[in-house]
Order: sequence, then C-alpha cells, then structure tokens
Amino acid sequence: MINKRIMSTEDQKSENSMESSREIDEQPNDYAGLSMSGHILIRDKETGEELINKRNAIHYGNMANIVANALNNAAGAYIHYMAFGNGATSVDTSGRVVYKTPRVSEAYESGANLYSRTYYKIVSANTLTDKIEVIPGPSYTDIKITCTLGYDEPGDQDLFDSSTTNEGDYVFDELALFSYPRDTAAEDPINTSTMLTHVIFHPVQKSQNRIIEIIYTVRVQLS
Repeated sequence: MINKRIMSTEDQKSENSMESSREIDEQPNDYAGLSMSGHILIRDKETGEELINKRNAIHYGNMANIVANALNNAAGAYIHYMAFGNGATSVDTSGRVVYKTPRVSEAYESGANLYSRTYYKIVSANTLTDKIEVIPGPSYTDIKITCTLGYDEPGDQDLFDSSTTNEGDYVFDELALFSYPRDTAAEDPINTSTMLTHVIFHPVQKSQNRIIEIIYTVRVQLS
C-alpha cells in the first residue's frame, strides 16, 4: 500500500513536470529577422535599352534606425530622395574600370554619404514620373521607387552622351536612397538626411538627348 502511494506520488510529479515542459514549449516565439534586399534597373525610357541591371547594398544600421522610427510614427521616417554621384569608380592605366566599395555599415551613421554626390531628386511627391509604390507579395513586400531624369534634367548637362571618360558631374556611377531631411531649412537639406542604400555601377552619362528612368526596388521580408 505504501509502495503504491509512493508510485502514485512520483507519477503525479512526472505528469506535472511534463505539463510544465509542454507549457514552456508552447510559449510564442516573438523573435523575427528583418531581411532587406535591393535591385536597381536603369534604362533609356524611350528606347527601353537597359543600361544597368544589378543588386545594391543596404545600409543596415541606417535602415534599422529608419524602420524603428517609422514604427514609432516619427516625422520624416521615410524615403524622400534619390541621389546620384560620380565618385565611385576610376580607370587604371590599362583602361579597366575599378569600382570602390559601397559605403554601408551595420552601425548607424548619420553622416553616411555618396563618394561624390552631384545631383538628387525628390521621389516621395508621387507624380507620374517620380513615385514610390508599395507592392505586397506572397511572403514579402516590395517598395518600388521610380525616378525619371527628363531631357532637361540636370539643367547644365551636356548635349549628347558622348563622354569618353568617367569624369563629369553627370557621368553617374553611384546612386543612393535618402530619408526626409531632419532640417528642411538647411542650405542643402539632403545633407541632413540619412542614407539608406548605396549602389555602385558602370558609369552612365545623363545628357540632353535622352530620358533616363531608374526603377529601384527594395524587398522587405520577415523570417
């Protein structure tokens, strides 16, 4: 009788232990990884000729900061500018194009910038040619940013795309997305924006004889 009572007590302890373990196992797992990737397509809008088609680098530190601020409904926590530069490549003595490393980091860097920014344009106004679209997918969401440089943009560009070097303010070889500026009254407001991405590519000249369209896609996914 005593042995039977002891066995019954031990069985109860074992059952309670298993139930406790089951409760622990069934606790929700609130950990999720935020994954982002980017892709850029640059093309002649009239002919459809693809000039650049490649992936880009995400500035993870700055992107994490802007996402956190956006979730907190902070003012200006969104993509506002697309910026262009001409300081990311050089040509060696053999004529080979040498590419620099994208300026991205896992740490927050308020002063992150292109190597040599020479032009930028607002893309958050959502016009017919310059706009931001949110496109849901089966397990991800795409942010599609379209920016169009018309015949008259920039205003002081060359007449024809006939440059034989990678020099010139509008022989672009780098591009980035920037947030809304922290100080809109600054002399150059983009200097107070946060750089979110950076892509380096073979030099492309913008001139008056063609319209260039840039389609920049950032894919956001939780895992």
